[in-house]
Amino acid sequence: MDWIEASVQVNGETVDAVSELINRYVPGGAVIEQDPDTPDSLTIKVFLSPDAHQTRHKITQGLWHLGQIHPIPEPHFRLLPHQEWAEAWRTQFQVLRIGQRVVVKPSWLTYSTASGDIVVELDPGMAFGTGLHPSTQLCVYALEDLVRQDMRVLDLGTGSGILAITAALMGAGRVVALDVDELAVKAATANATANGVAGQVQVELGSIERLPSHAAPFELMLVNIEARVVLELVSRDLLSYLAPGGRFVGAGILENQADGVAAALGEKGLCDIETRCQGDWVALVGTMP
Repeated sequence: MDWIEASVQVNGETVDAVSELINRYVPGGAVIEQDPDTPDSLTIKVFLSPDAHQTRHKITQGLWHLGQIHPIPEPHFRLLPHQEWAEAWRTQFQVLRIGQRVVVKPSWLTYSTASGDIVVELDPGMAFGTGLHPSTQLCVYALEDLVRQDMRVLDLGTGSGILAITAALMGAGRVVALDVDELAVKAATANATANGVAGQVQVELGSIERLPSHAAPFELMLVNIEARVVLELVSRDLLSYLAPGGRFVGAGILENQADGVAAALGEKGLCDIETRCQGDWVALVGTMP
């Protein structure tokens, strides 16, 4: 299958706004390249199917509106034959260390493991979750603090499965990983198998409606999607599936959205809500009394 590569040149001031816009229409699709010779010169790319005309129009229109606030050049579109796309896509990802112990390793690269490393081998396909996005990194930092042996974990909006797999490799006993995207479910299932945690990570297609079949409450809940979806899920009593004393991590939230999401979480009983930031992105970590 051929693909359309859409790219736009940005700088450090506009990179978060542009990547958030693109991820709104192609969840998790934005890839950020940095010019090694010009650190403040960044290129955001996304790959679209040739018939995604409406998505292409929405991205172009959204960038035009953003350009009224900060100067942003028009996006560039080019057709990539399948083989060229596969090569272009893979070159974006390198071995990445996150936090103290976690190393995200693309499946096609080699890495010499150091003592204490938790290596997550990943082939994300078209699914969200390569470890590059600040929201994913914030969640990995939270996992280092919160995962305990044999705990029950929910990863809602699992994407590539990176967080679910990381939790399992850290010792979680059972991880339920849900996503509404069939491509994400396929990628997460394959990645769980590749990392030897298929017995611990249960990947399913769906969202909050799947939770009643998992009767016991979760001791840790990860929701790395976006503020709008986090608010919707909280309004549908997502936190009722969190065990007393359980921890909640909500991410994919921009700094200017954090207060509203934190207020909604507080209204549903979450307490001791902590704000963790990376750039313009925020993760909210709270406890169910």
